[in-house]
Parts: sequence; structure tokens; C-alpha cells
Amino acid sequence: MGRAAVFDVDGTLVDTNHLHVVTWWEAFRQAGHRVAMHDIHRAVGLPSGDLVTHLLGGKRDPEEKDALSAAHKALYGTYFDRLPALPEAGRLLRRLDGQGWNVVLATSAGGAELTALRRAIGADDAIMATTSADDVAAGKPAPDPVEQALELAGAPAERSVFVGDTVWDMRAGARAGVRCVAVLCGGIPRLELEAAGAEAVFRNPAHLLAALEESPLGREE
Repeated sequence: MGRAAVFDVDGTLVDTNHLHVVTWWEAFRQAGHRVAMHDIHRAVGLPSGDLVTHLLGGKRDPEEKDALSAAHKALYGTYFDRLPALPEAGRLLRRLDGQGWNVVLATSAGGAELTALRRAIGADDAIMATTSADDVAAGKPAPDPVEQALELAGAPAERSVFVGDTVWDMRAGARAGVRCVAVLCGGIPRLELEAAGAEAVFRNPAHLLAALEESPLGREE
């Protein structure tokens, strides 16, 4: 029976959250909406349509949501050739793969964006599979992305760990019944992550790698 190490990507393995904030802010501005960057930051991690509804409120026209999402995607796409991996992200995935974990990415990104993120991480040899918002009925904080990742890994929830950087990640992992590990490099405070279900909190992938044996990912086979 396998065991899965499931990872969010944006803000967890690649330092992109603030790029998302700026590009969403610009997309909203171009459409005539004034949305505070602080509020956008707290919404990063939601699927794009849910993010728009969360920030603008009310029942939004699907065409409006699609237009805002497309504007954000175009703006964010200008950074694809220089997305920065967080410290030791690739090495962390390789260490886990070498220790027998099935490493799966659970992200809302797809297509060219996912390709750019994986290129930034530079550890494709350690990644067993990837699931995106296109593969599930509902994105985070619903458990669907994590449950899909476990299915791909052939691992039960009780033998799996989910690593993420937002409250949406922690809620998704908790609802899927896996142990949850949070990193602070996405910019969300420790107390909020713990309240959402984080069992352990680390500064970034490098810190998690250094403390791996003391973390939920350090348990023996």
C-alpha cells in the first residue's frame, strides 16, 4: 500500500503568491473594480471563479468571471519564463521520492502555467503525478483535489500528508482526512494555518527539508 506526499504548488514550492496578487489586482482594475491587495492575497489559492466571487461578492455573471480570469491569466503569463522556486523545493521532493513517498502535485494551475511551475521546481523525476482544478468537480477548500491526488498515488488518507501554504489548502487536506503541513512562505500567518488544520508549520521548503525527520513526513514506512 502506497503513501502519498501531496503538495500545493503556488506559494508552497514556487514563490508566486505576490505575483498572483499584483496580476489579479490589475485585472480587477482594468475591469473597473477596486479590490485591496490584502484581500486578494487572502483569496489566493481559490479556483479563479471562486476567487472572483469571494472578492466581489454577490452572484457574478459567468462571462464576467471568465473575462477577469482571462485577464489575470494573460498578465500572470508574462512571468512564466522567470518564476522562482522556493528554497530547496526540488531537493525536498527528491528526498521524499527517494524515501518511498509517492509525490503528487495538487494545483489549480494547468497547461502552460503548470509547465512553467514544474520547470521552476526542476524535479520532474520525483513527481509521480499532478492533479489540477480541471480534474475535479470542486477546487480547494473542497477535499476533491487532495482526494484525486491520493487516488493517483494509490494511497489511503491515513498514510498521506498534504503540504500547502493557505487556509484553503489546510481545509481541503483536513476534509480529505490527511495530515496537514503548512509553510509560511505564502504569507499567511501561522495561527490562521493552524486554526484551519495544520498539524505542523515550517518557514519554507528548506526548513521542512532540514526538519524532515521531526515532521509528519519523517515517519517510517
